[in-house]
Amino acid sequence: MDRGTVGSANRGRLLVEVREESGTAVITPAGELDHHTADLLREPLEASIDRGLTRLVVDCTRLEFCDSTGLNVLLGARLKAEEAGGAVHLAGMLPVVARVFEITGAEAVFTLHDSLAEALASTG
Repeated sequence: MDRGTVGSANRGRLLVEVREESGTAVITPAGELDHHTADLLREPLEASIDRGLTRLVVDCTRLEFCDSTGLNVLLGARLKAEEAGGAVHLAGMLPVVARVFEITGAEAVFTLHDSLAEALASTG
């Protein structure tokens, strides 16, 4: 299994780690995703798609907060990935983050998984 680390970025309240695992980009944001930190997540999502990794798994287990700007980053990545024949999967959302997706109805447009392992094992 290919588990090479691609990179990471940090801007105070958000750390984003990126790695490739068996042809899937695994992006792990840790901390607070908001207006001030959204580009830290947007850039690796878009870069992964541009590199041909159109199946993205966002490991949300360490994401403590997500506002509408963060949600829009994920929605934008989903559209770009789908245009390229891929998808964005979200794994392990904490209840406080899941609530944002429930309130907005965004949970209906993403494939959600209870864990990273489940997301990586999924074929969709």
